[in-house]
Amino acid sequence: MHSLRDQDALIPRPRGTLPKMCALVLAAVTIGGVVILSPDTFFSWVAMVSLILTLGPLLHGLCLLAEEILHHSNTRYCGGRLLSHVLPACGLGGKTLLAAVLAGVCLYLTGNPLPQKSQCCLLSLLMSVLYALFKSLGLLGPSEVEVSDICEGRKMNVAHGLAWSFYLSYLHLVLPHLENSIAAFRATHQASSTWGCGSKKLLILVPLNANISHKLEDEDSNISFYDNLPNTEIDRAGVRGRVYKHSVYRVKDEQGKVRECVCEYATPLLTLYKMSHESRAGFGESERRQQVLLFFRTLQDILEHSLECRNRYKLITLNDEHEEDPHFLSKTILRHLQQQEKEEFCLTPHPRQEMADPFACVSPLSERSQMSREPTIMMSMEQPQSLKVPEECTDHFYVAK
Repeated sequence: MHSLRDQDALIPRPRGTLPKMCALVLAAVTIGGVVILSPDTFFSWVAMVSLILTLGPLLHGLCLLAEEILHHSNTRYCGGRLLSHVLPACGLGGKTLLAAVLAGVCLYLTGNPLPQKSQCCLLSLLMSVLYALFKSLGLLGPSEVEVSDICEGRKMNVAHGLAWSFYLSYLHLVLPHLENSIAAFRATHQASSTWGCGSKKLLILVPLNANISHKLEDEDSNISFYDNLPNTEIDRAGVRGRVYKHSVYRVKDEQGKVRECVCEYATPLLTLYKMSHESRAGFGESERRQQVLLFFRTLQDILEHSLECRNRYKLITLNDEHEEDPHFLSKTILRHLQQQEKEEFCLTPHPRQEMADPFACVSPLSERSQMSREPTIMMSMEQPQSLKVPEECTDHFYVAK
């Protein structure tokens, strides 16, 4: 049986800054070598390379600008806002233009590093034009890692939208009412319910293959449907009293002990699964798995920062590598229920014990044993009272003469 740490090992972490650090080290080593080999023309070479690196993207941005103005100015930019929207969208922002101008000024002031001035102009122009050509042909396009990093950083993945939709349109609405629903359910099922050993959280199952069964008992014979919690009715999007419901399941362990819990699959995974089987969506199985992992990480981050949903849910990943075990689902649910029971602590105070004789003398030995105990917090149940104001004494004493 795998530990719960395996779940954290499956979820990808956000990408860090290691590529930037490697680029800084590589640039520092290269610049140090150039300074040692040719210190006189170092600034000239830096200026010329900077001009080439900034002039190439500017030429490519002009090519993009021609397409946007001729064919998309009305549909994408509402026919205007050229300087504020179209130019930055094509990579012709103020920072790029400023960098190119500064590089040109530095090259003019430091001088030409090549023997002939025409060679410098020809090299800068040729490399910039070839950069724009290769960029347009896709030869210098971003790699899959760069695209993934951009989409994750800007929250542009399908998983981000599905996670936020699942939270705002469902979990954010129903989880605050879950505790009351469970209390009402226990009140009406006292005779047949064994909820004392069950979970009071909503168990959200997230299978990595996104293949969801509509009935949990079809996946595992040790799981059986018990009943539904009382419906939660909320006015939503013009629908009066829209009904939200949860199902209660009984999960049996190997010893035959039954535990009850509120359990369901993450519904947005059905969308990912159907998208992977639609050729028009351009969504394969490998992309689907990555999106499921991002969905889990995004939803976990959203719920951890939600005060309304805190301590009312439990996200459980289901690895598809254990499909040969017919009771894998029930074992996974029971493992999380056992972990939850270990994490819960009894917060109710112990009953107060009355002393037989409060004025009885305490022996030095018993007093020493009481002093050696662990300190406890003494809390008074009485209402706080204001400080008494000193009263003026009106009694007069007369001295006999």
